[in-house]
Amino acid sequence: MQDLIPTTVEQIEKKRVPGIELGVDSIHPAYDGLSIMNVPSSISAWLGAGSFGHSPLQLPALDQLSEGVDQVVLLLVDAVSLHRCQTWLASSASKLNAAMQDGLITTLTSVVPSTTSAALTTLWTGRSPAEHGILGYELFLREFGMVSNMITHAPAVLGGSAGLLYEAGFSPEDFLPVSTIGPHLAQAGIESHAFLHQAISGSGLSRMHYPEVTRHTFRGIADLWLNVRRLVNLPLNSRRYIWVYYGGVDWISHLIGPDTEDAEITFMTFTDVLVQQFLTKIDPQIGRKTLFVMIADHGQLHTRKDPHYEIQNHPNFARRLQMDPTGENRLAYLYPKPGQTDAIEEYLQRTWPGAFTSVPSSHALHSGLFGPGEPGPQTLDRLGERVVITHGDAYLWWAAKENPLVGRHGGVSREEMLVPLLAKRLG
Repeated sequence: MQDLIPTTVEQIEKKRVPGIELGVDSIHPAYDGLSIMNVPSSISAWLGAGSFGHSPLQLPALDQLSEGVDQVVLLLVDAVSLHRCQTWLASSASKLNAAMQDGLITTLTSVVPSTTSAALTTLWTGRSPAEHGILGYELFLREFGMVSNMITHAPAVLGGSAGLLYEAGFSPEDFLPVSTIGPHLAQAGIESHAFLHQAISGSGLSRMHYPEVTRHTFRGIADLWLNVRRLVNLPLNSRRYIWVYYGGVDWISHLIGPDTEDAEITFMTFTDVLVQQFLTKIDPQIGRKTLFVMIADHGQLHTRKDPHYEIQNHPNFARRLQMDPTGENRLAYLYPKPGQTDAIEEYLQRTWPGAFTSVPSSHALHSGLFGPGEPGPQTLDRLGERVVITHGDAYLWWAAKENPLVGRHGGVSREEMLVPLLAKRLG
C-alpha cells in the first residue's frame, strides 16, 4: 500500500489558524486541501460534476487513482483516529490491510468541532461549520429560543424524545443555509445513494443531508455489504456516488473506550465482512471504473470520569453563566452573565490550571477556526461569547444526568483531529 502518511502529517503539522493558539497537543484544521471539508469537491470532480463547495483535496496520488472513474463508494467509519487505524491494520484488521495493498493510505484533518453533526454536514455540503452553522452536539438556536440536540432535533434537556423541534416549526430539509451535494450531482446526471442503519435512516440529520439521494437501510453488517455489492455491480448506465455510514466503533468507543479490545474487535469484524463480501466480490469490469474510499469523520480520545470536570460541582462557576454551556464537552461555548467574563476566565485558570483556554467566540470564528467562507446568519449566536479549547484529556460535563462517557471528541487533539483515508480501484 502506498503510504502517504509521513509526508501528509508533515504538511498538516505546519498548518496554523492565524491568531489562535490551540496548545502543544493540538492539530490545526487543514481546510486548504487536507481536510474532510475538501472531500465533497473531489468527489464531484472525479465524477465529472465540476466544483462543489471549497477546493478539492490536494493529494495528486489520489487524483491519479481516481482518473476516469464512473462510480465512487465512500465508506465513513465514525470515530476512527489515524493512529488506531494504523495499529489495527497491522494487527487485527490484517484482511483489510491485505485487500488495500494496491491502493493508498494517507491522513486528513477533521473540522472544528471534531464531531459527527458538524463533520457529516460538512461532508454533505462541502462547506465549513462556520458556513453551515452545525457547530456541535448541542446548540443554542436563538430563532427557536432553546438549546437543541443537533442529532435528535429535540430540546437538549429531553434527550430521548427525537423530533420535538418540528412542532416548533423546525424543518430539517430547510434548516441549512447552504446546499447539499445530492441535488448538485443529480443536475449532472449522477445517482446518489446512502446506506444507513435502520435506527438512523429516518432521523432529522438524515432528512437534512439527503435530498435527492436514494436511501437504503441495513440491520447488520452482512446485509449492508451484500446490498452495497449488489448496487455497485449493477451496470453503470449513469455515474454513481454511494455513501456508506457505520457508527459501531464510535458507539463502543464512547461507552467502553477507544483503546479497548472492544473497539478493536468491532472494527475488525466490520472490516473483515467488508473484505469478504464486498472488496473481493466486485465484477472486474465494473471495478475498473469504481473508486473505493474509506475515511473517518473524527477520532476519539480516552478520558477519565472525573467529578472535578462536572459543572454541578462548581456552583461558583455555574452562577456566572446565563445558562449551561453548549457545543461539545471538549469544545464548549459559554454565555456569561453581564460583567462576568473576566471572573469566568479566572475561574477556569485557577480551578483547572492548564486544562482550558478561553477565547472570544468572534475571534475564533473570524480567524478561521471553524473554517473559511462567509459565516452563516446564526453562526455567531450559536458560539456564545467564549469558546473553551481543551487540553490533555480535560472536558466540561454539564448535563443533569450521570456522565456515561469514556471516549470523547469535539476538540483539537491529534487523536480527535487526524483521521485516515484509504483508497483503491476495485478492478
